Amino acid sequence: MRIAEVNRTTKETDVKLEICLDSFTGAKIDSGSGFFNHMLNLFFSFAKIGVRLKVEGDTEVDFHHSAEDIGIALGEAFLTALGDKAGIMRYGECLMPMDEALVMVAIDFSGRAHLSYELPLRASRLGDDGEESGAKVGVFDTELVEEFLAALSRSAKMTIHVKKIAGRNTHHTIEALFKGLGRAVREAVAIDPVYSDVLPSTKGVL
Repeated sequence: MRIAEVNRTTKETDVKLEICLDSFTGAKIDSGSGFFNHMLNLFFSFAKIGVRLKVEGDTEVDFHHSAEDIGIALGEAFLTALGDKAGIMRYGECLMPMDEALVMVAIDFSGRAHLSYELPLRASRLGDDGEESGAKVGVFDTELVEEFLAALSRSAKMTIHVKKIAGRNTHHTIEALFKGLGRAVREAVAIDPVYSDVLPSTKGVL
């Protein structure tokens, strides 16, 4: 079983995370944001990764530190669980529809951090009910989606490309992203049925 446990404590957040890449027994998630709980649940469900996540953060300020530190912790967990990455497919991609929204996600567990983010969103904030809240009210700043992905990319040393092909509704667009990211990760961390002991790199290292 490829498993990892990460405990990350700062003056701003306390993140406790456990993942299992080889057994999806469900997702138990308390991020501090109802909307982000929903998105993370979608991600882990589509990735078929078992997870326990508990976060205590300075949400009285905003959700910025929590979103970033969840990304950092998840990246560290991927590095631990994947080990030397021998036998994994390495690459994953998905073109994910969600009603009128369509989002492309492509990833590479390359050992190099890079994020290409082309996901313009109409609403700057969403309420916990997922409804668009304009620029002045709401509980989840949608710009934190990029912050989460940037932290994940740096910490996991992975390349992530996301691009919105279509979409008007902000909730639908973000949901398509997290579902697509989950499907791409599921594909990338899967064990190659033919070359299960071969490192997927001509350089000999990832």
